[in-house]
Amino acid sequence: MNQINGQQIVLGVQFLFVAFGATVLVPLLVGIDPAVALFTAGTGTLLFHLITQKKVPVFLGSSFAFIAPITASTKLYGLPATLSGLIAVGILYTIVSTIIRFRGLKLIEKLFPSVVVGPVIMVIGLSLASVGVDMAKQNWLVASVVLMVTLLTTVYGKGFFKLIPIFTGLVTGYLLSLALGIVDFTPISEAKWFALPKFTSPEFNWNAVLFMLPVAFAPMIEHIGDMYAVGAVAKKNFVKDPGLHKTLLGDGVATALAGFLGGPPNTTYSEVTGAISLTKVTNPVILRISAITAIVFSLIGKISGFLKSIPAPVLGGIMLLLFGTIASVGINTLTESHTDFKKTRNQVIVSVILTIGIGGAVLEFGDFSLSGIGLASLVGVFLNLVLPDHSQPLPHSEEMNDK
Repeated sequence: MNQINGQQIVLGVQFLFVAFGATVLVPLLVGIDPAVALFTAGTGTLLFHLITQKKVPVFLGSSFAFIAPITASTKLYGLPATLSGLIAVGILYTIVSTIIRFRGLKLIEKLFPSVVVGPVIMVIGLSLASVGVDMAKQNWLVASVVLMVTLLTTVYGKGFFKLIPIFTGLVTGYLLSLALGIVDFTPISEAKWFALPKFTSPEFNWNAVLFMLPVAFAPMIEHIGDMYAVGAVAKKNFVKDPGLHKTLLGDGVATALAGFLGGPPNTTYSEVTGAISLTKVTNPVILRISAITAIVFSLIGKISGFLKSIPAPVLGGIMLLLFGTIASVGINTLTESHTDFKKTRNQVIVSVILTIGIGGAVLEFGDFSLSGIGLASLVGVFLNLVLPDHSQPLPHSEEMNDK
C-alpha cells in the first residue's frame, strides 16, 4: 500500500458508501452496535485480503442471511451466547474450505443441492416479515416513502445511485422523519466524538451453536456464486487463484473474529462488485482503503449515535423490501438450477422446509431445542439424502470437481 494516491483514497471511500447502508442496517435490526459492525467489516476485509494473498477485490460487510437467526437466537439464549454460535459458523467455514481444497464441491453439493438451499434462503427472508410490518406500521407514511424511494432507486437508478438503494432510502426516510419531528436526538447528544465500539464478549452455549450452524450453508453456497461473479468482472479466475478454499477461509476467519468482538457475520458484498463493474476499478488496494475507512468511521462515536437515532419506521420501510428480496434469491436459486417440480420428492423437500421454517416448529431434547431456520435446514438435508433421485448440482460445480 506504499503507492496509494489521492484518487485511490476517494474511490475507496466511495466504495465504502456503496456498502455502508447494508453494513449498518443489519446490526440496527438485530440490536448490535453499528460501530462494532463497521469495525468488524473493516478488520474482516483486511484479514480476507491477507488470507487470499491480496488478489481478490472484495469488501466484506454484514450478512443479511443471519438477521432472522440472530434475532431468534438472541431471544432464546441472549446475545453473548448467540455470538458463540457465530464463532462456530466461522469455524465451520474453515472446515468446509479444507474439504473443498481436497475434495472439490462434490460433498457440499450432495448435502446442500439447490432444492435444499433455495427454500432455506426463502425461509431466511420470510421468517421476519412480520417484524418488518410491525416496524413499518409505527408510521406508514414514512415507511411507504422509504419503500418507494428504495424501489425506484433499485429499478430506475442510474450509475452510482443504482448501487446504493438502501443508503438512498435511509437518507430520504431520515430527512422526512426530521420534517415530521419523530427523530430522537438523544443517542447523538449522548455519544462522544471519539470512542471505541461497544464490543460484546461471547459466552459459549451449545444450544446457540447448534441453532446457528445449519444456517451457515446458505450464505456459504452464495459465497461460491459471488466468487464467480467478481471473477467475471475482474476477468480473473479467483476460484482457481487464490482458490475457493482460501476465499471461503477468509470469510470464515472474518466471521469468527466478528463473533469474538460482538459483530454480525461477514460476507462478500455484491453491491461492491457492482460498483467495481461500473467503475472498471479492480485493484484490491481500493477495497483495503474502504476497509480502513470503515474502521476509522467505527471510532467516531457521533456516527454510531446518528445511526441509532434512525426511527423504526425508516428501518421498517427498508425491511418490507429487504426480506422479500432475500426470499426471491431463494426462488432464483431453484429456477437457475432447473429444479424439476414435477418430481414429487422435490415438492416434498421444498414444502416441508418452508412449513417448518416459517411455521415456527421446535424440536426439544431436555434443555436443548432446535427451531426455525436451523431445524428446517437439517430436515431438508435429511430428506434430500433419504428420498430417491438427486436434484441438479450447483451451478459451476463441474469446474471445481475437475480441479
